Amino acid sequence: MEEKKLVAEIKSTAKTGNEAATRILARQLVRLRQQITNLQGSRAQIRGVATHTQALYASTSISTGMKGATKAMVAMNKQMAPAKQVKVIKEFQKQSAQLDMTIEMMSESIDETLDKDEAEEETEELTNQVLDEIGVDIASQLSSAPKGRIASRNTENVAAPRSESQDVEDLEKRLASLRRI
Repeated sequence: MEEKKLVAEIKSTAKTGNEAATRILARQLVRLRQQITNLQGSRAQIRGVATHTQALYASTSISTGMKGATKAMVAMNKQMAPAKQVKVIKEFQKQSAQLDMTIEMMSESIDETLDKDEAEEETEELTNQVLDEIGVDIASQLSSAPKGRIASRNTENVAAPRSESQDVEDLEKRLASLRRI
């Protein structure tokens, strides 16, 4: 705004022909422009200083926070002596291992107690299932098997019981082998 007034004044004095006054006003205009440039530069420098000051303030805040955190960490390290913590952890591991062994022993003894009855029942069921699958009905064959000695002088009659008793023996051998499985 000041610059516009000065330019208008320079024009009016130049029209009047006053060369000395025009030169003085022109110098004033040059100085004014230099001052404006200097002010703009100063303004930029002040903004830079303000930004730098804000960064320093933030940095100071961070260092203050880190100082507090460091104090807290030192206090925690004093309270939780690392050697003591290692000892506590080792004792915990020892007790945990002991508990695991106790639980395993109890589980095994319970399983053994329960498995005896179940194993016998399962063995009997499995044996009957296998025999049923191969078509052997032991109860009916055993009930038809002779009980005691049958005295007979007839060779035909003697041959038949021997084959039946042989069949029964074979079945009993099969049953015994199945029970071993």
